[in-house]
Amino acid sequence: MNRISTRVESLSPSQTLAMSQKSAELKAAGVDVINLSVGEPDFNTPAHIKEAAKRAIDDNFTFYTPVPGYMSLRKAIADNLKATDGVDFAPEQIVVSNGAKQALCNAVLALVNPGDEVIIPTPAWVSYVEMVKLAEGTNVLVPAGIEQDFKITPAQLEAAITPRTRLMILCSPSNPTGSVYSHQELQGLVDVISRHPQITVIADEIYQHINFTGSFTSLSAFPEIADRTVVINGVSKAYAMTGWRIGFIAAPLPIAKACSKLQSQYTSNPSSVAQKAAEAAYLGPQDCVEEMRKAFERRRDLVVSLAREIPGLNVNCPQGAFYLFPEVSSYLGKSFNGKTIATDSDLAMYLLEEGHVATVAGSAFCLPGYIRLSYATSDDNIREAMRRIAEALSRLK
Repeated sequence: MNRISTRVESLSPSQTLAMSQKSAELKAAGVDVINLSVGEPDFNTPAHIKEAAKRAIDDNFTFYTPVPGYMSLRKAIADNLKATDGVDFAPEQIVVSNGAKQALCNAVLALVNPGDEVIIPTPAWVSYVEMVKLAEGTNVLVPAGIEQDFKITPAQLEAAITPRTRLMILCSPSNPTGSVYSHQELQGLVDVISRHPQITVIADEIYQHINFTGSFTSLSAFPEIADRTVVINGVSKAYAMTGWRIGFIAAPLPIAKACSKLQSQYTSNPSSVAQKAAEAAYLGPQDCVEEMRKAFERRRDLVVSLAREIPGLNVNCPQGAFYLFPEVSSYLGKSFNGKTIATDSDLAMYLLEEGHVATVAGSAFCLPGYIRLSYATSDDNIREAMRRIAEALSRLK
């Protein structure tokens, strides 16, 4: 008998990856599916970054690197953070990992003991809760619906804190909602956190550069909590480098050392060639980032306008990332061909099977009654996907 550990048995599979897999299976069977379930830019990695990777191979950057990454890359990241966010990190405070997901998991495992409480504003990215489970911590979910633009208030945060609270994870711009906390809104949360010195904050800022507000404030920029803030970022979203698997933490030195120690025992360094590509991303021209941001903003405007034409969808206007998170509760309880749509998961499956559009249920992000649409695809795909969604929803009675 192959007995699986309770640690792994307790984890839930990623519903975003599951929907993407289901979409791929239908496509393989000849069904014309438009996939709005995946959180991945549809642009190719910029040419100068790919060229840097080719040079790295020719120059034999093909050996083990230091566990936290090449010093040249860590210095480039520190310089970039100074230039974009006005924050000072030494290269020694940077740990480069196999994607921002590993960077985040490193931080959670380094900071959470069994029974420690972790505050997670919801809706939240699917992996936060599972990472806390892996660390044997206790998730404390703080919901914020569309009526408050999916952003928690200082009063909500204060009410969630107990003597066992050790960590908070905040994502801005947000996956799955695209909401962006303003400087003033962050200041309100910082004022609360500063009164509770036992709390460390993980600031997931991976969507920082896909931002339509005209400004961005990093949580690490607030001096009141700078010494207990861990920034998560990377190259996947801003530079269309999802498959290169390069993310990082920027953290107080003891936390950085702890994450490097942990990483040394289960993956060692990330890819040497991908590190050199990431170095070119941070040191090279940044016009590619702005070009992609503008394209995402145009697509945001398109998908919001089309979604608002669909009766029964409650839609806000996201200020960043590339997601729309409409409320769909008005469709729950309706039926098609004798089958009742009882949950948002039922609705997502209905849209896939009947409308041939892949989305993700809001319950995957700890907020039922919604679905997530990724508009990281072409304008034509967005128009056709929204047409199919409108048609499929109109059949529900």
